[in-house]
Amino acid sequence: MNNTSSHLDLIPVLEELLTRSRNLFNQQFVGLYLHGSLALGDFDPQHSDIDFLVITREDLPEDAISALEAFHEQLAAGSPRWGSDLEGSYIPLDAIRRHDPANAVHPHIERGGILRVEQHHSDWVLQRHIIRERGVVLAGPDPKALIDPVGPDELREAVLGLLWWWDLPLKDSTLLDQDAYQAYAALTMCRILYTLHHGAVVSKPVAARWALAGPAEPWRGLIERAMRHEVDRGTLDETKELIRFTLDRSRRLASV
Repeated sequence: MNNTSSHLDLIPVLEELLTRSRNLFNQQFVGLYLHGSLALGDFDPQHSDIDFLVITREDLPEDAISALEAFHEQLAAGSPRWGSDLEGSYIPLDAIRRHDPANAVHPHIERGGILRVEQHHSDWVLQRHIIRERGVVLAGPDPKALIDPVGPDELREAVLGLLWWWDLPLKDSTLLDQDAYQAYAALTMCRILYTLHHGAVVSKPVAARWALAGPAEPWRGLIERAMRHEVDRGTLDETKELIRFTLDRSRRLASV
């Protein structure tokens, strides 16, 4: 776990996740990988979650999924500092190689949530790319042997496939009433714009600095506060404006 050496307090929960995955799945276990901020280099202990992927040889049977639910409940209760901050998926070999919407229903746990078997959307094109190119290997083979390369146009298409999600808070701002979600939304808009322009995925801070020098400069105050996690409810209208701008610009770029 050398890549997590600067975050030593994470190691116990990751070791528990690895040990329990191996014990639960036995020969079904292939590997455990970290992605998200821990892979991209912008992990913030005060705000980040722990994004992980467990790869199995085949789809998990119902009894294994039930055991996983119980495990994550126990881990969240026994390790409240990080056990409830895990966010990840359990995906079999045949589904991790490339994203196929027809083969994308897998166990997944959200930060602070419970394990559910649910559809994995086109954001998993982006996650697969991060895991393949920059993922932290805690156990298992090199992810390049398991995941096909993801090209720039595939990344752009994946981002466009997620735009519907960002129409929702414009109609119902319940999520945006949460300060942390406003910061997340502002920085995610920067990442969307970056990926559409460059066909690449970078960390939120890198995307934000790029956006401030270009398309999102009018929202400088909002984005700079988001980078410091200082966004509050007074910025709701600003956040909505940035989302509208990003959606409009994204759709124009898609039509070119």
